[in-house]
Amino acid sequence: MVARDNTLVREALRELRRRLPPGWSVSEPEIEPASRVIDAEAAVTAPGRRTGPISIEARARLDPKGVLPLVEAMRRTPSRGPLIVVSRYLSEATRDRLRERDVGYLDLTGNVRIVVPRPGLFIETHGAAEDPDRERRPARSLRGPKAGRIVRALVDRKRPPGVRELGAITKIDAGYVSRVLAFLDTEALVTRVGRGRVQSVDWPALLRRRARDAPLESRGRTRTYLHPRGLSALVARLAKSDERYAITGGLAAAAFAPTAPARLATIWARDAAQAAPRLGLRPVEAGANVLLIEPGDDGVFEGAAQRDGLWYAAPSQVAVDLLTSPGRGPAEGEELIGWMLANEEAWRR
Repeated sequence: MVARDNTLVREALRELRRRLPPGWSVSEPEIEPASRVIDAEAAVTAPGRRTGPISIEARARLDPKGVLPLVEAMRRTPSRGPLIVVSRYLSEATRDRLRERDVGYLDLTGNVRIVVPRPGLFIETHGAAEDPDRERRPARSLRGPKAGRIVRALVDRKRPPGVRELGAITKIDAGYVSRVLAFLDTEALVTRVGRGRVQSVDWPALLRRRARDAPLESRGRTRTYLHPRGLSALVARLAKSDERYAITGGLAAAAFAPTAPARLATIWARDAAQAAPRLGLRPVEAGANVLLIEPGDDGVFEGAAQRDGLWYAAPSQVAVDLLTSPGRGPAEGEELIGWMLANEEAWRR
């Protein structure tokens, strides 16, 4: 193992020692043990001298895509104790994938999850949410409107489009599309084959990642209103309106899957100031039952469909909006994703 990984293992064990309960200890690591597959081994000792081994794999960087092959390689060789991946920084998506596969982790910012059944140790702490080494961290996310259009195009189609087709659908240059696809591949949100053709899309994870990178309030200007006669009266007005709008949030989710009655109407509207008086809305600071959001990009209207005289945003758009909405919004977003999983034929084209 190269010297920098040797150093990383020792720094990680020092970080672990600081988090151990009183009376516990960790031995110095055995670097490059006999298996030569695991980078290092160490022993955790509890009060009373009860001892349990741990197997350590050091990675200067580990992306979500690299988790599965790493875990498979580690598990092909018998280990003496629980597997633990150590790194300078592990992203939330990488940590999630390690946790799903019952692999422990520790990064030097303080993100730690270690389970040692014998002698009986559980540690879970949270550190940095972003890589503190800005010089090495790529500037990449799904934050902007162009990324949002690409996400929607990938999610809404049964057959993943290629780079050029995706560019034509979204009206975004192929270079940017290619960079976003490379990022999604690294994050294990899409699977690519051959010369980079997208073979499959993990669309539930992709929707959650888009919501995390681009919360609802960051994607438009929100105005709060009260309809004094309630949401049923608002719905009646919307059915007769010629405004450019798309209902989203809990009111839209209820149109696709049974949910609790919505108490707040969230609506994408091209011009909220113009639409509000026509819909009988009064601007309020508190006690609002209507949110009108002027979108930063018209992509939110893509795939909107009319039902019973009302325009609803596409299910994929509604799910992303709900996942960072107030109140029950996130739970309703997950319920909608569950419905989407069970009814793909009803919404994917």
